[in-house]
This record gives sequence, structure tokens and C-alpha cells, in this order.
Amino acid sequence: QVQLVESGGGLVQAGGSLRLSCEASGRTFDTYGVGWFRQAPGNEREFVSGVSSSGSRSYYADSVKGRFTISRDNAKNTVYLQMNSLKVEDTALYYCAAAKVGVRTTVYEYDYWGPGTQVTVAS
Repeated sequence: QVQLVESGGGLVQAGGSLRLSCEASGRTFDTYGVGWFRQAPGNEREFVSGVSSSGSRSYYADSVKGRFTISRDNAKNTVYLQMNSLKVEDTALYYCAAAKVGVRTTVYEYDYWGPGTQVTVAS
């Protein structure tokens, strides 16, 4: 069993930065791939970024490539998403999720989800 809690969201001006954290409970967290997803009102939940269980491989949606950086610290059971050069269109509820099968871009392949943290980017 893995429980996830996101933090670090907030209101920021366009061009600014935020760092999201996803803290996990459970001794087997380092065997899970972790993904960050986001969902804006009226939109489907979409993949943003993912990191392999060891942290050696990372993946990004085209829309955030070059602006967002994912990392993980398995000693702290935490995955981070550094978001720079934020745009108004990045506004959404951000979720982290864990998948035993590794990093996937589809929602249904994830086993555990956090409640989400709101990111609002003002123009």
C-alpha cells in the first residue's frame, strides 16, 4: 500500500516558478514509477512528467519539456516537480501517481493517486 500527498502548489505570476512535492508512505515506494498528471476544469487528466523507480529515467509531455524537471529522492520517499517559466495554460490541479509497472502516460495504469495540489498561473 502506498499513500501519496502532494504539496507546493499555489498562485504564481506567468514566468514564475513553483516546486511541487509528492511525499509517499510505504516501504516499497522505490519500486514504483511515479508520474505527475494535471487536470484543468473541463479537460481530461493529462500526463505531465514521470520518473522511473530508480530515478535514472525521466519523461515529459511536449508541452512542458525544457521548462519542468522531475526528480526523486527515495531516501525521503519524495518525488519533485520543478516548474519554471510557468504559463497561464499550466493552471490545473496537479496529481502525483505511482505505478508498479513503471512510468506510463495513461491514467488507468497507475495504482495509487494523491488528492492533488492546485497550481494557478496569473497573467
